[in-house]
Formats: sequence, C-alpha cells, structure tokens
Amino acid sequence: MRLKELIDKIGVAEADGLSGIEIKGVTPDSRNVREGFLFVAVKGAQLDGNNFIDEAIKRGAVAIVIQSSVTGHRSPVKNVPFIKVEDVRRAFADLAGKFYNYPSRKVKCVGVTGTNGKTTVTYLLESILRQAGFNCGVIGTINYHFNDKAIPAPNTTPDAAFLQSLLSEMRDSMVDYCALEVSSHSLEQERVRGIDFKYAVFTNLTSDHLDYHKNRLYYFEAKAKLFKMLNKQACAIINIDDECGLKLVERTDTAIVTYGIDNKADVRAKDLSLSLDGTEFRVVAQKEEFKVRTRLIGKHNVYNILSAIAVSLSEGIAKEHIQDGIYKLEKVEGRLERIKGEYPFSVFVDYAHTEDALKNVLTSLSKIKHRKIILVFGCGGDRDRTKRPKMGYVASSLSDLAVITSDNPRNENPVKIIEEIASGFTKENFIVIEDRFIAIEKALLAAEEEDIVLIAGKGHEQYQIFKDKMVHFDDRQAVKKILDRRYKNVYPVRDSSAFSGASIPGENK
Repeated sequence: MRLKELIDKIGVAEADGLSGIEIKGVTPDSRNVREGFLFVAVKGAQLDGNNFIDEAIKRGAVAIVIQSSVTGHRSPVKNVPFIKVEDVRRAFADLAGKFYNYPSRKVKCVGVTGTNGKTTVTYLLESILRQAGFNCGVIGTINYHFNDKAIPAPNTTPDAAFLQSLLSEMRDSMVDYCALEVSSHSLEQERVRGIDFKYAVFTNLTSDHLDYHKNRLYYFEAKAKLFKMLNKQACAIINIDDECGLKLVERTDTAIVTYGIDNKADVRAKDLSLSLDGTEFRVVAQKEEFKVRTRLIGKHNVYNILSAIAVSLSEGIAKEHIQDGIYKLEKVEGRLERIKGEYPFSVFVDYAHTEDALKNVLTSLSKIKHRKIILVFGCGGDRDRTKRPKMGYVASSLSDLAVITSDNPRNENPVKIIEEIASGFTKENFIVIEDRFIAIEKALLAAEEEDIVLIAGKGHEQYQIFKDKMVHFDDRQAVKKILDRRYKNVYPVRDSSAFSGASIPGENK
C-alpha cells in the first residue's frame, strides 16, 4: 500500500517526502522491522520506541511515525520521512486497521472483558459456534488459534498490527467468528481501536492491575472503553449480578442483553446443582427455557456459560447446539482443570491470581462434598501488591490448610512477597515453602481420602519467571510427577499432620 494512501485521515500534524513510498508492513517493534516497513515509535510503560528509530531504519524502515511533541530525531538515512501525529497510539491502531483492510468487517468479533472468566467464555463460544457449524478463532491468554494454527500468546490482547494481521488471516481462511479477550491494558493502549465488535461481553470486575491503573475507578473506566466504542448495530452482554455491570448498563448506548443468577436478567440460571463431576442448571431466556449440563465446575462457571448463551441466542443459534457445545467442552487449560488419576482425593490446577478469582474457586469447591481443602498459591512479582494480603485473607478463610509459595517473583524478593501474603491470614492454618515444586509436593503428600487440593495462580503457564532467568515449570506436570512417585511407593503416605504448627514467613523454604 502506498504510504500517502495509508496515512490519509489518521490525523497527521506534519509530513513531507511521501510520494512513491510503498509500505510492506506496520510495526511498533524495531526487531520486527523488515525492508519496506513503516515503524511507529510508541512510548510504552517500560520501553520508548523513539529510542529505537535508528535501529528500525537500519533494518529497512522506509518511514517513521512519531508523536508530534517529540523533537530532536533526524534520520541517519536520506529520504526516510518522519510523520508527526497528535496521538501516536491511535494513529498506530488506525494504520494497522487500514493496512489490513479492516478484517473485522468480515469476521464477526466478540470482545470479552472483565477481571475473571475471559478465557473460559471465549472457549465456550468457540465450542458452541462449532456445534452450530461455524468456524471460530480465539485470541487470548492461552494462545491465539484458528483452524489448525496455534500461536503462542505474549499478551492476552496483542498489539494493533499483530491483532489486525491475525484477523486478516482469519478472514482469508474463511473464519466466521473471533472470540477475543480484551484486557484493560489493551483498551488503555488503543490496541483494539478500529475493531468492529459485534458483541462486547462484561464478566465481572474486582481489584487487579492496580499497579498500572492506580485505583479501581480507573480500572473500571478502562474496561468501560470497550462498550463506548460499540456501534449502534452492536450488542452489549452484561453481568448484572456484578455491581460494575449495573453501572455499565446505565452507560451503554447500544442494545443490551443482561445475564445473571441472583438478579432478574434477560438470560438467567436457576436450580443449580454442583458436583466434582460438573454442573447442571436450567436457563430461562425470554421465551426459552432449557437444561444445561457442563463438565465445568463451580458457580463462577455458570456465569461464564450464561454470557456465552446470551451471545449465542442473540445470534439465533438453536438451543440444541448451545447445549451440545457447552457439554462437549471438557476443560479449559488451567481453569479449574482437574488432574485425572486413580487417587483417593481430587486435585485441581487453576489460574486464579486475584482475591476474587481465588474466592470464587474456593467457594465453588467448598460446596462440593469434601473432607479438607488444601491450597497451594503465591503472588506474582512486579504486579499489584495490594491484592497480596487480600488473597491471604481469602486463603485463610476458605481453605483448611494453605501452603504459601512462589509464583513468578520476577524482580522482587520471593520472601518479601510471601510475607505480604501471610500478613492477610487471620488463622494459623498455613506454612511457607518458597520452592514451588516442594510446596506442591508437601500438599499432595498430606492429602487424604476425599480431600481437595487446589494449586492456584499459574494455571496453563509452563514457566516461572525470576529476576535473572525464566525456567520451565508446569503445575500440572509437577502434580503428575509427584503423584506417580507417591503411588509407586517412592514416598511414604503421610497425613495432614505434616501441616501441624504455623510457620513464620521466610522459614521452611
């Protein structure tokens, strides 16, 4: 595409020397620049694209987009124009959409936002749409996938150019729908600007990412941006059992379909039956009423299912396809994922890394017949510190025994993170083991018949991030290794007395 055509109507403040330049790609990452690319110098939270302009030009960038307020840059190569814009993030999103010819006008996009449940909702939608005969791609935390292609996910929501390129590939591959997780960061950073969402789903909102958003109000406002950008033909799917969902209803100008359990909603669940094998309930939606059976566990997953049902019914999908799609989704990686085996107790791995997510999972498990709930969890470093004692309080209140351990400490001292978690405990029902594998081992060796062991925080992740390295670590693999060894009599069978006595944070590591 010609540069002059590409930058038309993106709010250019200053530009010259644009004639005859052909653009072969658009990127904000100098490492991805190839010959003929347009480099957009975006200033991020940690890195400033303006510091990589020379590198981008050396790699073959034929034009540079910068913020109009930035001064002092001069091209080391003649005839490489600098294009100044008033808002470089918005310009980048607009450029990406135009370069890839607005693929969301062909692929029906369902944006899912909220603190918890986004991944599960996208997988439910994919399963339902598949049963109805449609092709659905998914972009989110676990990976980006469509047809037989799966791409690792560096971010829940990719940057604007990567996102538009994925949607472009989906369009060209005859994908009908894309279920897309929309993070608060992506909304603040204009990554989804220009996406023509047909549906926007709101799951819930609790405290998270306050290291970035500063307070809960700003966090809510970031989420609300998805609903402000909807066109008049779009539809908002909103959880009205959530306080912030009720606020969104008042502020959304498009068509709205509400869902819930406790409050009167357009799509509502009743007669819930929960067990370790799954969940059953009845759905009441306008003139429809039907039974739903799912292999997913817990009341929080009923909300996730209701949101997917609301989208599906709005699309005119038959209830039989909805029922089949929900039941055929056996699991979502790392989301209350049960580790199968011939054990006298149950083991689950879950991604819960906020106090509300941990509360939801523990509350759901507590309603199922059990002897004790044993919890293993930690908190990530370089992230919202305010949630650490809150998660400790939830763990203290809703688990019988807890092992506080490391998650992804990143640049922080793991012991300090653990101390902040432990400060929220109101009972002496925890021990501290910094090494995550040993912590999981301790919990599994203590488990007895009819106990439930929950390993929370990392879910599908296959790594641990430390200050100076990233190492392979998968909670699910650790569980299987330990239990295989236990039941081959490598370890003695121990009981919960292994937890007797409280530990001072920092000891027993």
